[in-house]
Amino acid sequence: MPHSPDEKKKALLRVRRIRGQTEALERALEAGADCGPVLQQLAAIRGAVNALMSEVLESHIREEFGQHAGKDPRHAQRVQDMTQLVRTYLR
Repeated sequence: MPHSPDEKKKALLRVRRIRGQTEALERALEAGADCGPVLQQLAAIRGAVNALMSEVLESHIREEFGQHAGKDPRHAQRVQDMTQLVRTYLR
C-alpha cells in the first residue's frame, strides 16, 4: 500500500480516473454503443488498473524488501530488478 503522501495522491488520482472510465463505459453500454468503442474503453480500464496494481506492488516491494538494501548492494539491485520486472509484466 502506498504510504508516502505523493504515492497516496497518485494512487487516489488513478482510482478516480478509473471510476470515470467505468462510468463512461456504463453510459456507453446503456446507450447501446458499438462494440469497437466499448472494447477500446475496456482496454483503457484494464491498462489503468494494471498501472495502479504495478504502483502498489512496487511500493510494497520497496517497503518490505528495500529496508535491507542499504546493507548489501546486491540486495538493492535485486529489489530494483524485481520492481522493474513487475513494471514490465503489468504494463
